[in-house]
Amino acid sequence: MAVAERDEANLGDGCWQWFRKVRNMRVLIAENDYPLYARLLQQAAPDLQVQTSGDSAQLAKMAAECPVWLGQPDLLATLLRQGHKPQWLQSTWAGITPLLAEGLTRDYRLTRAVGIFGQVMAEYVLTYMLGHEREVMARLVSQVERKWDNRMGQSLVGRKVLIVGAGDIGQTVAQFLLPFGVELYAIASSAREQEPFTEVATLSDLPRLVGQMDYVVNLLPNTAQTHDLYDAELFAQFNPNGVFINAGRGVAVVDADLVEALRQGHLAGAIIDVCRQEPLPSKHPFWTAWGLLLTGHSSAPTSPPLMVQLFVDNLRAYQAGQPLRGEVDFDRGY
Repeated sequence: MAVAERDEANLGDGCWQWFRKVRNMRVLIAENDYPLYARLLQQAAPDLQVQTSGDSAQLAKMAAECPVWLGQPDLLATLLRQGHKPQWLQSTWAGITPLLAEGLTRDYRLTRAVGIFGQVMAEYVLTYMLGHEREVMARLVSQVERKWDNRMGQSLVGRKVLIVGAGDIGQTVAQFLLPFGVELYAIASSAREQEPFTEVATLSDLPRLVGQMDYVVNLLPNTAQTHDLYDAELFAQFNPNGVFINAGRGVAVVDADLVEALRQGHLAGAIIDVCRQEPLPSKHPFWTAWGLLLTGHSSAPTSPPLMVQLFVDNLRAYQAGQPLRGEVDFDRGY
């Protein structure tokens, strides 16, 4: 018996049926780092027929023959705009805004990346929370000025943290923050009791809560309900010693209102990872705003190995007619 035949014979009935189904399935990969994704996917599911290229014209030819697409939304949106359509598309981003553009077909199943960003996002949030408590930037200025800086840093113990967007990522961030002794609050689609939060409220409660918080962490997706949420009126309610961290979507913030709120002292600082326009234009006021740090949309990079594992797990579910992780409701936008 050949090695491949022996391996197939050792598979259980369910695995064997899946093995046979994927043997001739063509999967299109559209990614900037497409060689890495292709290699990882071929290692994880060697019987898939992986189609990929760095040439856009070649990708378009392949797209017409592939019922399943894996990749980044900006590249795949181009293929949709050209009239190609998959049966199922797995995004490698948590955000899928390019695929929701007006005029693009929605007659296919769409899943976004979920369950793989929680820890890296928590690391990002903790980096800047701890940096603020320990006054890292101020110490760097002191060093440049050759001043001995022996001020005592503060601790996160007892700090109040509001996570705006208590979904998969928000809940994971909360679990990582918990051992630091913070008091956790959350904003979600509905009010409820949920560990480890002291309170889970709705968007209508945001003005009431922000004034009590030491940190407000925005993780909301891009929807019609989240545009221009953080405006002058809301920033005026902030704790003057509080810090705003936006790692959700840039459209949630009215940029000029944030700059003015920082100038007037309505909040102590802002960490901005996402902006309305990226890269940020050279004359944008964020570059010179007092107390604002830009981090260039670096908060939660996609891990290719974790992404490929999510795709393979979803592929099994897709073939079995089971629910897919991260399936998008086009009407809700996420």
